[in-house]
Amino acid sequence: MRHASVQIAVIKGDGIGVDVADAALAVIDAANSAVGGFETNYRYIDAGARFYQETGLDVETGGEEAAANADAIFLGAIGLPTVRHPNGTEIAPHLRLRDQHQLYAGVRPVRAYPNSPQRLADPRARKIDLVILRESTEGLFYSAAVHGRSRVVDNIEVQDTLRITRATTEKLHRFGFRLAEQRRRRGGRGLITCVDKANVFLSMAFFRQIFDEIAAEHGDVETGYNYIDAQALDLVRRPWDFDILVTENMFGDILSDLAAALVGGMGMAACAEIGDSTGLFQPAHGSAPDIADQDKANPLAAILSAALMLTYLGEQSDNASLETAGALIDDAVYRGFAENRIRPMEFGGDMGTREVAREVVALVGETKTRDATVEAM
Repeated sequence: MRHASVQIAVIKGDGIGVDVADAALAVIDAANSAVGGFETNYRYIDAGARFYQETGLDVETGGEEAAANADAIFLGAIGLPTVRHPNGTEIAPHLRLRDQHQLYAGVRPVRAYPNSPQRLADPRARKIDLVILRESTEGLFYSAAVHGRSRVVDNIEVQDTLRITRATTEKLHRFGFRLAEQRRRRGGRGLITCVDKANVFLSMAFFRQIFDEIAAEHGDVETGYNYIDAQALDLVRRPWDFDILVTENMFGDILSDLAAALVGGMGMAACAEIGDSTGLFQPAHGSAPDIADQDKANPLAAILSAALMLTYLGEQSDNASLETAGALIDDAVYRGFAENRIRPMEFGGDMGTREVAREVVALVGETKTRDATVEAM
């Protein structure tokens, strides 16, 4: 195993994005100290609504090039409700980064933790452990305002295009089937469910057709199908029956927020957006400016996103230390909940952003957590 030096572009962004990004970076550094075998080099990039308000730019000059040259991009949160483009849309340079780097695989883990809020009364809800795999470059978001692709007719009509291409959809489904195989090897079910609206839209029928073609290459993987409206119902009725849900961009955006609510809230919603050559990692929540810089935000979505980033960087560089560091953070968060040592204010607890981060740092550094992580790998 070779020593790895990884370049991480960091965009803290707006509101609580700054708070949770600082927490996540502290946990990354703690995992680095505990594991060793790699070093992280951060390139900070100013971007977002505040920066746009001050400069008229949504990313600093040279920032997009710096992000392109990094091994991964870490984002806090972007957007402020009072700052808009003249057309009324949000400041959203991260959507442009998705498109520029073709970050087609949006990975949204959904996991129930001990002693965290259980929104469903059924005791099986304590076993929720699934992944929403959201295509992140096409679908209805192909027409996101930041791309300038909508057709506007004289302030009378706007047409947004939902785009599904074979090239991107094949890559998405192959990613999903590989993920199903990985989860099965680790003791999971390995079921992948295609979520669409193939009974109504030709684009969705095409999405399902390509799913079936890729499924034929992975005959040992269990598959399922669900229409998007039925899937929303089933995430409330029986979420424990699902493992991986692969879906179009807008559908995945909606389902991932619903699923996050089942396991506590958006403060637990980690996200990885992965392409062929880089990945962007961010909490899926917004910037929540009403609680920014007040030590109230739950940083765990950002911390868990950092774990996803380290795992990704380890796989890309063939460096087991990075993968171990990612697993160590995951295990620290789970153990912290199990031992009631993590109690975020978001869940009615008594711990603010910095205290939650400090507790995760402490857990990462404890021999008990490290030994359990190594044993599980």
